[in-house]
Amino acid sequence: MTAPATGSADLGAAGPRVRAAVRADLPQVAVPAAEHAAYERAAPPAEGLAELLAAELFERAEPRLSCLVAELPGGVLAGYATCTEEFSTWQGRAHLHLDCLYLRDEHRGLGLGGLVIGAVVAEAGARGLAEVQWNTPVWNEGAIRFHDRLGATRKEKQRYSLAVPQA
Repeated sequence: MTAPATGSADLGAAGPRVRAAVRADLPQVAVPAAEHAAYERAAPPAEGLAELLAAELFERAEPRLSCLVAELPGGVLAGYATCTEEFSTWQGRAHLHLDCLYLRDEHRGLGLGGLVIGAVVAEAGARGLAEVQWNTPVWNEGAIRFHDRLGATRKEKQRYSLAVPQA
């Protein structure tokens, strides 16, 4: 599963492609992001998500976030992926953390998931990183089968979250 070093997988003008998001994509990214949160039984995304993403992606001197979009011919946004660079203490090196990967229901099974993962791997390579890591809910059997088919290594852990009290 490879993609060009630009972080973009492109099957030509007539086929689907994965590319870096531009500011104009972000209102469209917010829609599947809300679907993704609902699918994963999580709280809805933050109010004004498109603007929050724009600030992180386009207004920081060194953005921490990358956002890729899966686009069908005609400009239809089929899904998205977001990732950030993180450091693994035990490994003593950074990796790319795939925070979200979501394809809208009607666009699954078209091979887009592999294109998106290929673009994420290319993004990691472009950053000089040797690994991509991510989480998926234990009940999401379809995603688990997909990740297993990729040859990804499973690490059994529970993910926790703790809110920080605001002053």
